[in-house]
Amino acid sequence: MAVDLACYNSAKITNLLGMDLSDILVKIRDLHFSRGNRKIFDGLSMDIPRQGITAIMGPSGTGKTTLLKLIGGQLRPDSGSVEVDGLNVHQLSTGKLFELRQRMGMLFQSGALLTDLSVFENVAYPLREHTKLNEAMIRHLVLLKLNAVGLRGAAEMSPSELSGGMARRVALARAIALDPMMIMYDEPFTGQDPISMGVLVSLIDELNSALKICSIVVSHDVPETLSIANHVHIISAGKVVESGSPDALKSSPSAWTHQFVHGEPDGPVPFHYPAEPILDDLYQTTNKTGD
Repeated sequence: MAVDLACYNSAKITNLLGMDLSDILVKIRDLHFSRGNRKIFDGLSMDIPRQGITAIMGPSGTGKTTLLKLIGGQLRPDSGSVEVDGLNVHQLSTGKLFELRQRMGMLFQSGALLTDLSVFENVAYPLREHTKLNEAMIRHLVLLKLNAVGLRGAAEMSPSELSGGMARRVALARAIALDPMMIMYDEPFTGQDPISMGVLVSLIDELNSALKICSIVVSHDVPETLSIANHVHIISAGKVVESGSPDALKSSPSAWTHQFVHGEPDGPVPFHYPAEPILDDLYQTTNKTGD
């Protein structure tokens, strides 16, 4: 059975989702955030477990990527709190925030590879920046990370020589370079052909199982995401609309959740953008033409 978070307070949510407090890595409470006059989050609360794949889903423009930036401390909320591993992200000093970020991996939507560096050097970059490892150890680690994503043979290639799917896999190797406790994936399947998408789905699932970490997948690609997610939060209008397992959400009685999960063209989210009745518009047009 899916859980409608709007009906429960924070303490009850934790129990209903079957999470002990010690198993929660990311705790978000009463989050408010706006861009100008547009409210992105209006009291959003959610828990993300320490292990497993948690999907954050919703229509385009609902603030999914913004939420990742708030978790990573790139943006500051208007009010509310974001805690990662017991630390309030937005109360940390710059130095402490940088330390926390070293324990987070990020797969950007575009891949964000450094175009002037080879594949090898892209993956080596965080190791050179944040560790004092010697070159032999860095080489071993980079080759192991590239091997994990199936691209050890592409180590000397440049980003411009890579396909879109290969670039995402290199970016994933870089994201796991420092053995993070958490990886955030921003729309990892967007723009991928079926084979590349299948490879990425399998990689995210296998890496999460092997590393026993927290993976947060932001996506609106429903079938691919639900095939690997352990927990799902669906957000809309600045709040969590519903949370639960993929199976629970597929059979949810909520009309809104049903429309989103099954990709139906009309429902609570209407096909037509709000407007005056068409006859009124046509009549006004006729009058203006007559004038």
